[in-house]
Amino acid sequence: MSVPGLSLNLATVRPQFGFAAAVDACLAQGITAIAPWRDQVQAIGLVEAARIVKINGLQVTGLCRGGMFPATNYAGLTAATDDNRRAIDEAAALGADCLVMVVGGLPGASKDIAAARGMVADGLAAVLPHARSCRVPLAIEPLHPMYAADRACVNTLEQALDLCDALGAGVGVAIDVYHTWWDPKIRAQIARAGRNGQILAHHICDWLVPTRDLLLDRGMMGDGVIDLKQIRGDIERAGFHGPQEVEIFSSDNWWKRSGEEVIATCIERYRTVC
Repeated sequence: MSVPGLSLNLATVRPQFGFAAAVDACLAQGITAIAPWRDQVQAIGLVEAARIVKINGLQVTGLCRGGMFPATNYAGLTAATDDNRRAIDEAAALGADCLVMVVGGLPGASKDIAAARGMVADGLAAVLPHARSCRVPLAIEPLHPMYAADRACVNTLEQALDLCDALGAGVGVAIDVYHTWWDPKIRAQIARAGRNGQILAHHICDWLVPTRDLLLDRGMMGDGVIDLKQIRGDIERAGFHGPQEVEIFSSDNWWKRSGEEVIATCIERYRTVC
């Protein structure tokens, strides 16, 4: 039985499967939408990954990830720009709906978060013409403030949408509930994104209480405190009806189970919780 409306971010079964095996496991349970990471694609080769996507008629809801723009010197900024152009090319080859942008945090020993955010804006502006020419939308993913120093200095949906408005066509947002559920402005900002057609992806998991590891202890939908149905309702009212993409990093739980069990549980929770 097919499972329309559900995508699996392949990080959810990263330890269990490589790219091809993950696709086979998804197809066996009716999932026809995926979101791979660049290292997973590189491990099998871009040409082969694109072939697998094409012959199976898969939707690629996003490629993870571009971004990581801030750097301590010009050489680092140039390297980040070049790498993002390559990521855009990879997303285009896979026919991805978007390239997810985890923008980067403070470079080196810097404590200047405003300067880091400026580098992010400049970096996005530098690669946007290439993204437009490749018809690859850039999806800025705001990350929870706990990641502001090391992974993403864009931490609210409002900040991400301000960047989108400044940059113009070809840029939108990936709304990950793990990173945004707590934001008192989330409902208003989702509506704002919808008015401008800026919602490009919707990622789901759950926030556990207690959370034992801030990176590697994401919960399966329904096991935590996020009001998944309310957020999805707001996103659909804002005009986005694309797949809900399960993205779970879980080193002590779901990554230790069989990949087939993880996928089956994702499907069951999607149907009953999301």
